[in-house]
Amino acid sequence: MTHRIALVGTGTMGSLHARVLSQNDRVTLARVVDPREEAGRAVADRFGSQWSPELGSLSDVDAVVVAAATEVHHEIALEILRQGKPLLVEKPVSNSLPASEEIVGLAAEKDVPLMCGLLERYNPAVMTALQLVNEPVHLMARRHGPYAPRIKTGVSWDLLVHDVDIAIQFFGGATPSRVTSGAGYFHPSSVTGAEDTIETVLTFPFGLATVSASRLGQRKVRSLVVSELDRLIEIDLLRRDVTIYRHVSHDAATPDGLGYRQQTVIEIPELVTAREPLATQLDRFVDLLEDKVDAKAERDSILPSHRVVASVLAQAGT
Repeated sequence: MTHRIALVGTGTMGSLHARVLSQNDRVTLARVVDPREEAGRAVADRFGSQWSPELGSLSDVDAVVVAAATEVHHEIALEILRQGKPLLVEKPVSNSLPASEEIVGLAAEKDVPLMCGLLERYNPAVMTALQLVNEPVHLMARRHGPYAPRIKTGVSWDLLVHDVDIAIQFFGGATPSRVTSGAGYFHPSSVTGAEDTIETVLTFPFGLATVSASRLGQRKVRSLVVSELDRLIEIDLLRRDVTIYRHVSHDAATPDGLGYRQQTVIEIPELVTAREPLATQLDRFVDLLEDKVDAKAERDSILPSHRVVASVLAQAGT
């Protein structure tokens, strides 16, 4: 059985979703929805699908992927859920916590599968590290890059939400007991009130996470460092690799008395998968459609990171 999927939005992420949907033999890209006819038809034609300017009736599809602009997620998601169709919506679910809670709440009320495109969960390096980490005490995440004029929201909803979600995953799904943050507003082209940099500290019951996001960098950085008492796990999300460091000895001085010597064991584990994250995410969504994934647990995993981001923005506003 193949599942008929409608895709809403044909921008940067929408085009990527269209490609991945067309390559998966468990689904069919049945319809592409975009009010811009030229853009919508171009994607639909490229992948052998149909184009429509609006959602309308969804009786012709089994599920929907929404990759439209964040500002329109709320209205579109509610309409899809009212029609009882399972939904994969790009992160964030919406650009405010109340709107996100309304969407997740409606999905729960109607018992409709809902998934948020928190894509870094499916990064092979993150998936590998999550299997390796036992008792983290400190996590440092940095997500920096050049300015992107097309992004209208600040970096909290655009970037920070990814690493907050990852931190929560590494600390076993625990909710941070305390969130502290500071925001910076620097770029003259940013929308008023949209932060360009954010520094956040999350306090968990058994550890600490420091998460940094910025769109003022001159190179793209996506890094995670997870510390346990006896080892350090370094994760490069761009190269998709994992390196483990374990300190084994530290001598006060070398035999000639010129300094000190320390030894560290370095391990490079094999990744659990080599697939691109978007393809792995789609497979999980299809598993959700086929009741191979607990729909309630999936819904429950969405809002914790959104609540943290809302708290960060509340602090930034004061």
